[in-house]
Amino acid sequence: MPRGGFLRVAAAAAAGVLLASGAARAEDPDFLSVAVGYFDWNRTKNTAVEFRGEYRSDAKFWIFKPFGGLMATTDGGFYGFAGVLVDVYFGNRFVVTPSFAPGFYEEGNGLDLGHVVEFRSQIEFAYRFDDRSRLGVAVNHMSNAGLGDSNPGTESAMVYYSIPFDALFGR
Repeated sequence: MPRGGFLRVAAAAAAGVLLASGAARAEDPDFLSVAVGYFDWNRTKNTAVEFRGEYRSDAKFWIFKPFGGLMATTDGGFYGFAGVLVDVYFGNRFVVTPSFAPGFYEEGNGLDLGHVVEFRSQIEFAYRFDDRSRLGVAVNHMSNAGLGDSNPGTESAMVYYSIPFDALFGR
């Protein structure tokens, strides 16, 4: 297939998936997300168990939704962050969520990431239940983008559970 033909077919397929899931996107609420996982799994030099809590807003700014949260590790690391995410739906059940969030990092007794300002990019793959809650897995990368003298970066692998905010607080 010629290159231009392939690009047209790929664009049509992507548009079809996104349009077919329009109703699912319109009905999603804001979420409280909790996660647990493995910090620094790629290098295994300063591994720890990682815990996260996030608030994911249902407000949209074009295709972006704001979110923020806190991360803590069993070796005293701490990260507070806020950023944007995009929910991409594949039918009514599957959601892929790329996100980006700058934040402030404290290493505690753990991994020195080279600067207090760190940037996290993540991709999450989740299954959406009838009550709109989600169960997913995610991998992310954190680094200071060259702000510090060193920039070792790290990755985490996480398991997420996201529950609609109104299910918890009756909003």
